[in-house]
Amino acid sequence: MRILIVEDNAMIGRSLRQALLNEGFSVDWTTSGLDGESSTRMGAYAAMLLDLGLPDTTGFELLKRLRSGGDQTPILILTARDAVADRITGLDLGADDYIVKPFDMGELVARMRAVVRRRAGVAQSMLQTSALTLDLGTHELAFGGEKRVLSSREFALMRILLERPGTILSRGQIEERIYGWGEEVESNAVDVLIHSLRKRFGKALINNVRGAGWMVAKI
Repeated sequence: MRILIVEDNAMIGRSLRQALLNEGFSVDWTTSGLDGESSTRMGAYAAMLLDLGLPDTTGFELLKRLRSGGDQTPILILTARDAVADRITGLDLGADDYIVKPFDMGELVARMRAVVRRRAGVAQSMLQTSALTLDLGTHELAFGGEKRVLSSREFALMRILLERPGTILSRGQIEERIYGWGEEVESNAVDVLIHSLRKRFGKALINNVRGAGWMVAKI
């Protein structure tokens, strides 16, 4: 899943980006409200982490513009403001969660996953078909009698395939969702990931539809 961070504090932004990359997310990071708003128009995001104290606008104003424009991206507000009135304002404007700085990075990531699951209508912490199971918390994949922890990029790949089992995803669609801005993507990067997974779990894990892309079986 692709996440957008709108945060002007460099230290916090870097920490957030690295924590999310470690969890298998693709991450884009902007430092102003204008850039954040432009980013939402260029691509779909699974969630946005929004700071309130931006240099060119307030997070409240950006949130208001996005929601009034019909943008339904799950948004978690990150702020040092802990007043109840500010929390009420953020939630009433359409935020999905409100997290006060300083925060524990593990809790933030868990709360973001929960928000994304709720918006997707998925209550459980597993993605699965009759043949395989992916644990969203531990990154363990179980298939064909094997159960192993995936690397962050392998986890990201299996997650997007399992979100829509039976649907073919092209190379471009996969790259767009598992790589962020500025990342060097080799032409065979997706092939390497799939080869690695098939080597450990068997070729039946991921189906190659020649000339179209890849999928996992729906049943």
